[in-house]
Amino acid sequence: MQTVPHSDRLQGPKLITPLPGPKAQALIDRDRAVTSSSYTRDYPLVVKRGEGCLIEDVDGNVFLDMTAGIAVAATGHAHPQVVQAINEQSQQLLHMCGADFYYEPMVQLAETLAAKAPFSQSAQGSKARVLFTNSGAESLEGALKLARYYTKRWRVIAFLGGFHGRTYGAMSLTGSKSVQCQGFGPLVPGVTHIPYGTHASLDYLEQTLFTSMLPPSDVAAIVVEAIQGEGGYIVPDDGFLPRLRDICDRHKILLIVDEVQSGMGRTGKLFAIEHWGVMPDIITVAKGIASGLPLGAVIARSEIMTWTPGSHASTFGGNPVACAAANTTLELLENGLMENAQKRGLQLQAGLTHLSSTYDCISLPRGKGLMVAIDICDEQGNPDPTARDRLLQDAFYRGLLLLGCGKASIRFCPPLVITAEQIEIALNILTEILKDYP
Repeated sequence: MQTVPHSDRLQGPKLITPLPGPKAQALIDRDRAVTSSSYTRDYPLVVKRGEGCLIEDVDGNVFLDMTAGIAVAATGHAHPQVVQAINEQSQQLLHMCGADFYYEPMVQLAETLAAKAPFSQSAQGSKARVLFTNSGAESLEGALKLARYYTKRWRVIAFLGGFHGRTYGAMSLTGSKSVQCQGFGPLVPGVTHIPYGTHASLDYLEQTLFTSMLPPSDVAAIVVEAIQGEGGYIVPDDGFLPRLRDICDRHKILLIVDEVQSGMGRTGKLFAIEHWGVMPDIITVAKGIASGLPLGAVIARSEIMTWTPGSHASTFGGNPVACAAANTTLELLENGLMENAQKRGLQLQAGLTHLSSTYDCISLPRGKGLMVAIDICDEQGNPDPTARDRLLQDAFYRGLLLLGCGKASIRFCPPLVITAEQIEIALNILTEILKDYP
């Protein structure tokens, strides 16, 4: 991080070569020859380094990042305090397997997550227990196993549009895109999908499925994203999540809340479910928890996580370096970044609302904190994925990094360190792009 101190000199993009530049194109050609064809790349960005909300490519071009590496770099790229924690821990211990031994960074992180989880106090003392994983998909796998183990039931309810990962259990819970399960059957049995976010969906569950083909006494868990991520940054109807909690209570079903994308301060609260005052039974987290290092967790009420030694664990889950990064990340979230997510999110939504009133092709924004999306529409007001994809490309060639989601949505999930000036820069770039749209 010695060459261009972005934080001192730049707030937004600086493009010095055509995109992709010659070094980037050479690396793209090398990549195509040796990496999996299953990878998706929206535009030809070849990253060299990052700082805060800025990304520099191998040719020296600087981009304003509104993706945070898919909602992962919560504290910004290479936050100095996180880097310091990583360096200090890596000089002491890189690995010793927290499933078999003990070390303080893992214990400290588990204590913090257990204390911060939105659970009521347990009669056993601790509100929660934590199992560490390496990713969001692994966290969902662990939560699924735990729910079946604890309840001795086998069925699970998930939601259309939901994304929970690509390993077999997580893929079976996912209802996002058919390509994600095409050719991989049979999937894990016992999963039923229903529409997300509406009271009509819950009416269908209770009045039709529960009475015709899905006995609630067979259902171990309902798995739900507090705000759907890959499905389009969909915020559920008022009362949906509290009603889901009530259904679970009446039928002794566990409520698993997937906070992999919506958690870790992204919505202005540590967990998005806190916006509705709903208490889950199990929470899954990953992405932003360690500011970019691979780490995930299953956080469960202490009376639920009672499986026997050897039932489930991970060699690398809870790696000491990742835990050190996570401990510092959580401190930074509590000490101003969640508050910044609230403020900058309101600023972003206000700017997008103004754009929506000016340009018919974009919808009103939706979301909470810095988990915000708009839809790109055609002249009839229908989702227009072709126009959305064109806008993503146009933004890249102006130095703004964005990602799609849903049918024709653009998501805004920048690092939580983003400044008011950087929000305005992003909105100005979007304005310039939209001037050329029909």
